[in-house]
Parts: sequence; C-alpha cells; structure tokens
Amino acid sequence: MFETSIREEKGMKLDSAVCIVTGSAVGVGAASAIQLAGKGAKVVVNYSKSEKEARETLAQCHAAGGEAILVQGDVAVDADCRRIAQAALDKWGRIDALINNAAITKFVDQRDLEGLNADDFQRLYAVNVIGPYQMTRACTPALQKQGGAVVMISSMSGITGVGSSNAYVATKGALNTLTLALARALAPSVRVNAVCPGFIETRWHHARFGSAAEYQQYRDKVVDNVTLAKVCKAEDVAELAVWLVEHGDLMTGETLKLDGGSHLGVPWRKR
Repeated sequence: MFETSIREEKGMKLDSAVCIVTGSAVGVGAASAIQLAGKGAKVVVNYSKSEKEARETLAQCHAAGGEAILVQGDVAVDADCRRIAQAALDKWGRIDALINNAAITKFVDQRDLEGLNADDFQRLYAVNVIGPYQMTRACTPALQKQGGAVVMISSMSGITGVGSSNAYVATKGALNTLTLALARALAPSVRVNAVCPGFIETRWHHARFGSAAEYQQYRDKVVDNVTLAKVCKAEDVAELAVWLVEHGDLMTGETLKLDGGSHLGVPWRKR
C-alpha cells in the first residue's frame, strides 16, 4: 500500500495530461494514442498524409474514453511542428508529454550503395531526426511548466546498424544520440527517453514485400533467430512508451531495447 501510494504521487496522472503523438494514424503511433486515451489522457492525433487512418485512430481514442483532436502536419516542417504544439495549447492550455513517433524509410539492400542518394538521406533525416528535434523544441516551454516527458520511438537499427536501408539506420543512430543530448539539455524538468524496437508486426514491413507469403517467410526467419522466439506488435511498443510517460520518474537519457533478446545474438537453442 505504501509503495503504491508513492508511485501514484510521483507518476504522471494521465487522466489530466495532454499528450501529443506524432505520426499516429497507424502502427505504433496509433496504438500509443489509443492507449493514452484509454487512461484518460487528452491526445493530439497527428498525421502527415494518412487522413482516413488518422480519423479512425481519433474515433478509437474517443471510444477508449479520452478526449482527442486531429492535427495535420509534417514534422519535417518547423512551422507545422509549432502549429501542432499550439493546437494542444489552444485546446487544453498545457502539454505534458510528447511521443515522437513519425518516421519514414526507403527500403534498399544495405549492400547496394548506389541505391541511395543525398536526397534520400536528407529526406529521412528531415523526418526521423530533425522532426523529433523540432517537435521537442516546439513543446519544450509547455513541457517544462508541467515537468513533462518526451519519448522517441527509435529502432534497434540505430544500435546494430542493420535495417531497411543505410539511410534509415543512420537516422536512428542519430536519434539515439539526440535522445542523450536532449535528456541533458532539458533536465531536470523534462525527461527524454527512447524505445528501440526490433522487428514490429505493422504494415511497415508488409510494404517491403510483394506478397503475404514473402512477408510471412521473413517474419518466421526473424522469430527463429530471436532469443524469446517472438517479435513486437505495435501495442507492445506503445505500452513501453506510455509507461515511460506515466511512471519513468527516475529515467532519462535511456535507449531501451525491445527486441525479444535479438541483441544477444544466436539463440542457445540454435547452437
């Protein structure tokens, strides 16, 4: 009873919190927005192009019991980032948490060095690194007033150097470093952490393959080489992100692996 009361006192009370989730039309972003709404939070659902899916997420947030608004904006554009933050302030007068989820990739075999050009790198950096920086900057004054939290949705690619393309893994490595820098810069009033999932079962990977059979074959291969023999769903990643917002009072500058143990190498059962 004593421990529970202390935790409730220290933790962020989501039933009075305002949370922005970028790229929340689908996948991890949508799952995060819906879980926050289910805990009573007021949520800004953001999208760049997927309006139909974003409206579906908005409806699910309302169905989960939370207030939510829909704000279009490209995180690569600073004016859009400031407008997203202002929309939360205009509606509710505060910002307690920001989940930087919006990201893009280009699927190119990492051995194909001619498969990417400077424009590819610059576009991925604009969304995956500059975007989280600009969103955090836009929200910082409000977050500081509330003693808020920022969560970056990063990737194991930024740790292992293995991923959908060389440009993508470079951006996620940069995002992990940015997490450390911002954790120092915004302390002690704002916590900044990152979640680094491995393979996630979302439409992101489905888009990589020409058929459902190819996707399933790839997924099975991944599972076979993961220590815990299972991979993430969007809801798993969202659950950790929301936990960091709600309960991670003594955590900042962390890049948390969520990969079923794949970073441990070849499972013992395969040796």
